[in-house]
Amino acid sequence: MRPANYSFTRYLAAKKDLDDRSLNRGVWEALARAVQERRDPAPLRVLEVGCGIGTMLERLLAWGLWGQAAYTAIDLDPANLAEARRRLGGLAGAAAPAGETGPLLITDRSREVRVELETIDLFEFIQRERGRASWDLLIAHAFLDLMDLPAVLPPLFSLLRPGGLFYFTLNFDGATIFEPALDPDLDRRIEVCYHDTMDQRRLHGRPTGGSRTGRRLFQPLAAAGARVVAAGSSDWVVFPGPEGYPGDEAYFLHFIIDTMDRALEGHPGLDPAALKAWAEARHGQIEAGRLIYLAHQLDFFGYI
Repeated sequence: MRPANYSFTRYLAAKKDLDDRSLNRGVWEALARAVQERRDPAPLRVLEVGCGIGTMLERLLAWGLWGQAAYTAIDLDPANLAEARRRLGGLAGAAAPAGETGPLLITDRSREVRVELETIDLFEFIQRERGRASWDLLIAHAFLDLMDLPAVLPPLFSLLRPGGLFYFTLNFDGATIFEPALDPDLDRRIEVCYHDTMDQRRLHGRPTGGSRTGRRLFQPLAAAGARVVAAGSSDWVVFPGPEGYPGDEAYFLHFIIDTMDRALEGHPGLDPAALKAWAEARHGQIEAGRLIYLAHQLDFFGYI
């Protein structure tokens, strides 16, 4: 059923399993090897920027990346972090102080992870932490295409200790594909215009990575002094199986179509009536269990 309204936190939850299966396993294994080969006995210090509702931390815990860690996760949206606290607090072995602030402690026989969640602007956080160079691993998941890469990467990397690791995942890279086709020419123009909105996008007055962040990430990484050890595709592929879309992925698809519809409203390259008819038809394909969606993305792992 088509949603009456949309929630970004539900969208983030709906794509959790999709992200799990989309992450590039070769890049993940390179990260896992580097963490396992680490000789420092102190807990791994991890910083995640733009953490959303905490699904990356859930994933790292489930996939057994570490034994002991101190995990700092920041996001600008307090609603995201409230949901992250709720989700992480429900994990086995999780303990939290009374109230809605303070660190979470997640423990069992093989691990101990202390989690700090903070609502703060990324640049304010960087300014506050400048000069400490204390984190061992920096994570950005489905986030860097919202950033001005040449401006943000050097100060971000300044927060890592020498030799610190980075894991940058689901960086969008210029392909938004829907099948079956409705009108091939209109489908193509909608894709081009949608990518144009990404390229023209500003966030808090700053330019963003745009529609080809993935392929363009190599150069600003090198310019910031980073070494890429592993990189590979992490494409989203959503399709209906014998029992329909898995999990809440029909909602995810409706959210994507609604996002595109709103982003393209008034775009000079599109007829408004044709856009609305396209969006309605795509929503109808989701309800009928017929829409297939693909998006091309890239993952990166390396060190500074």
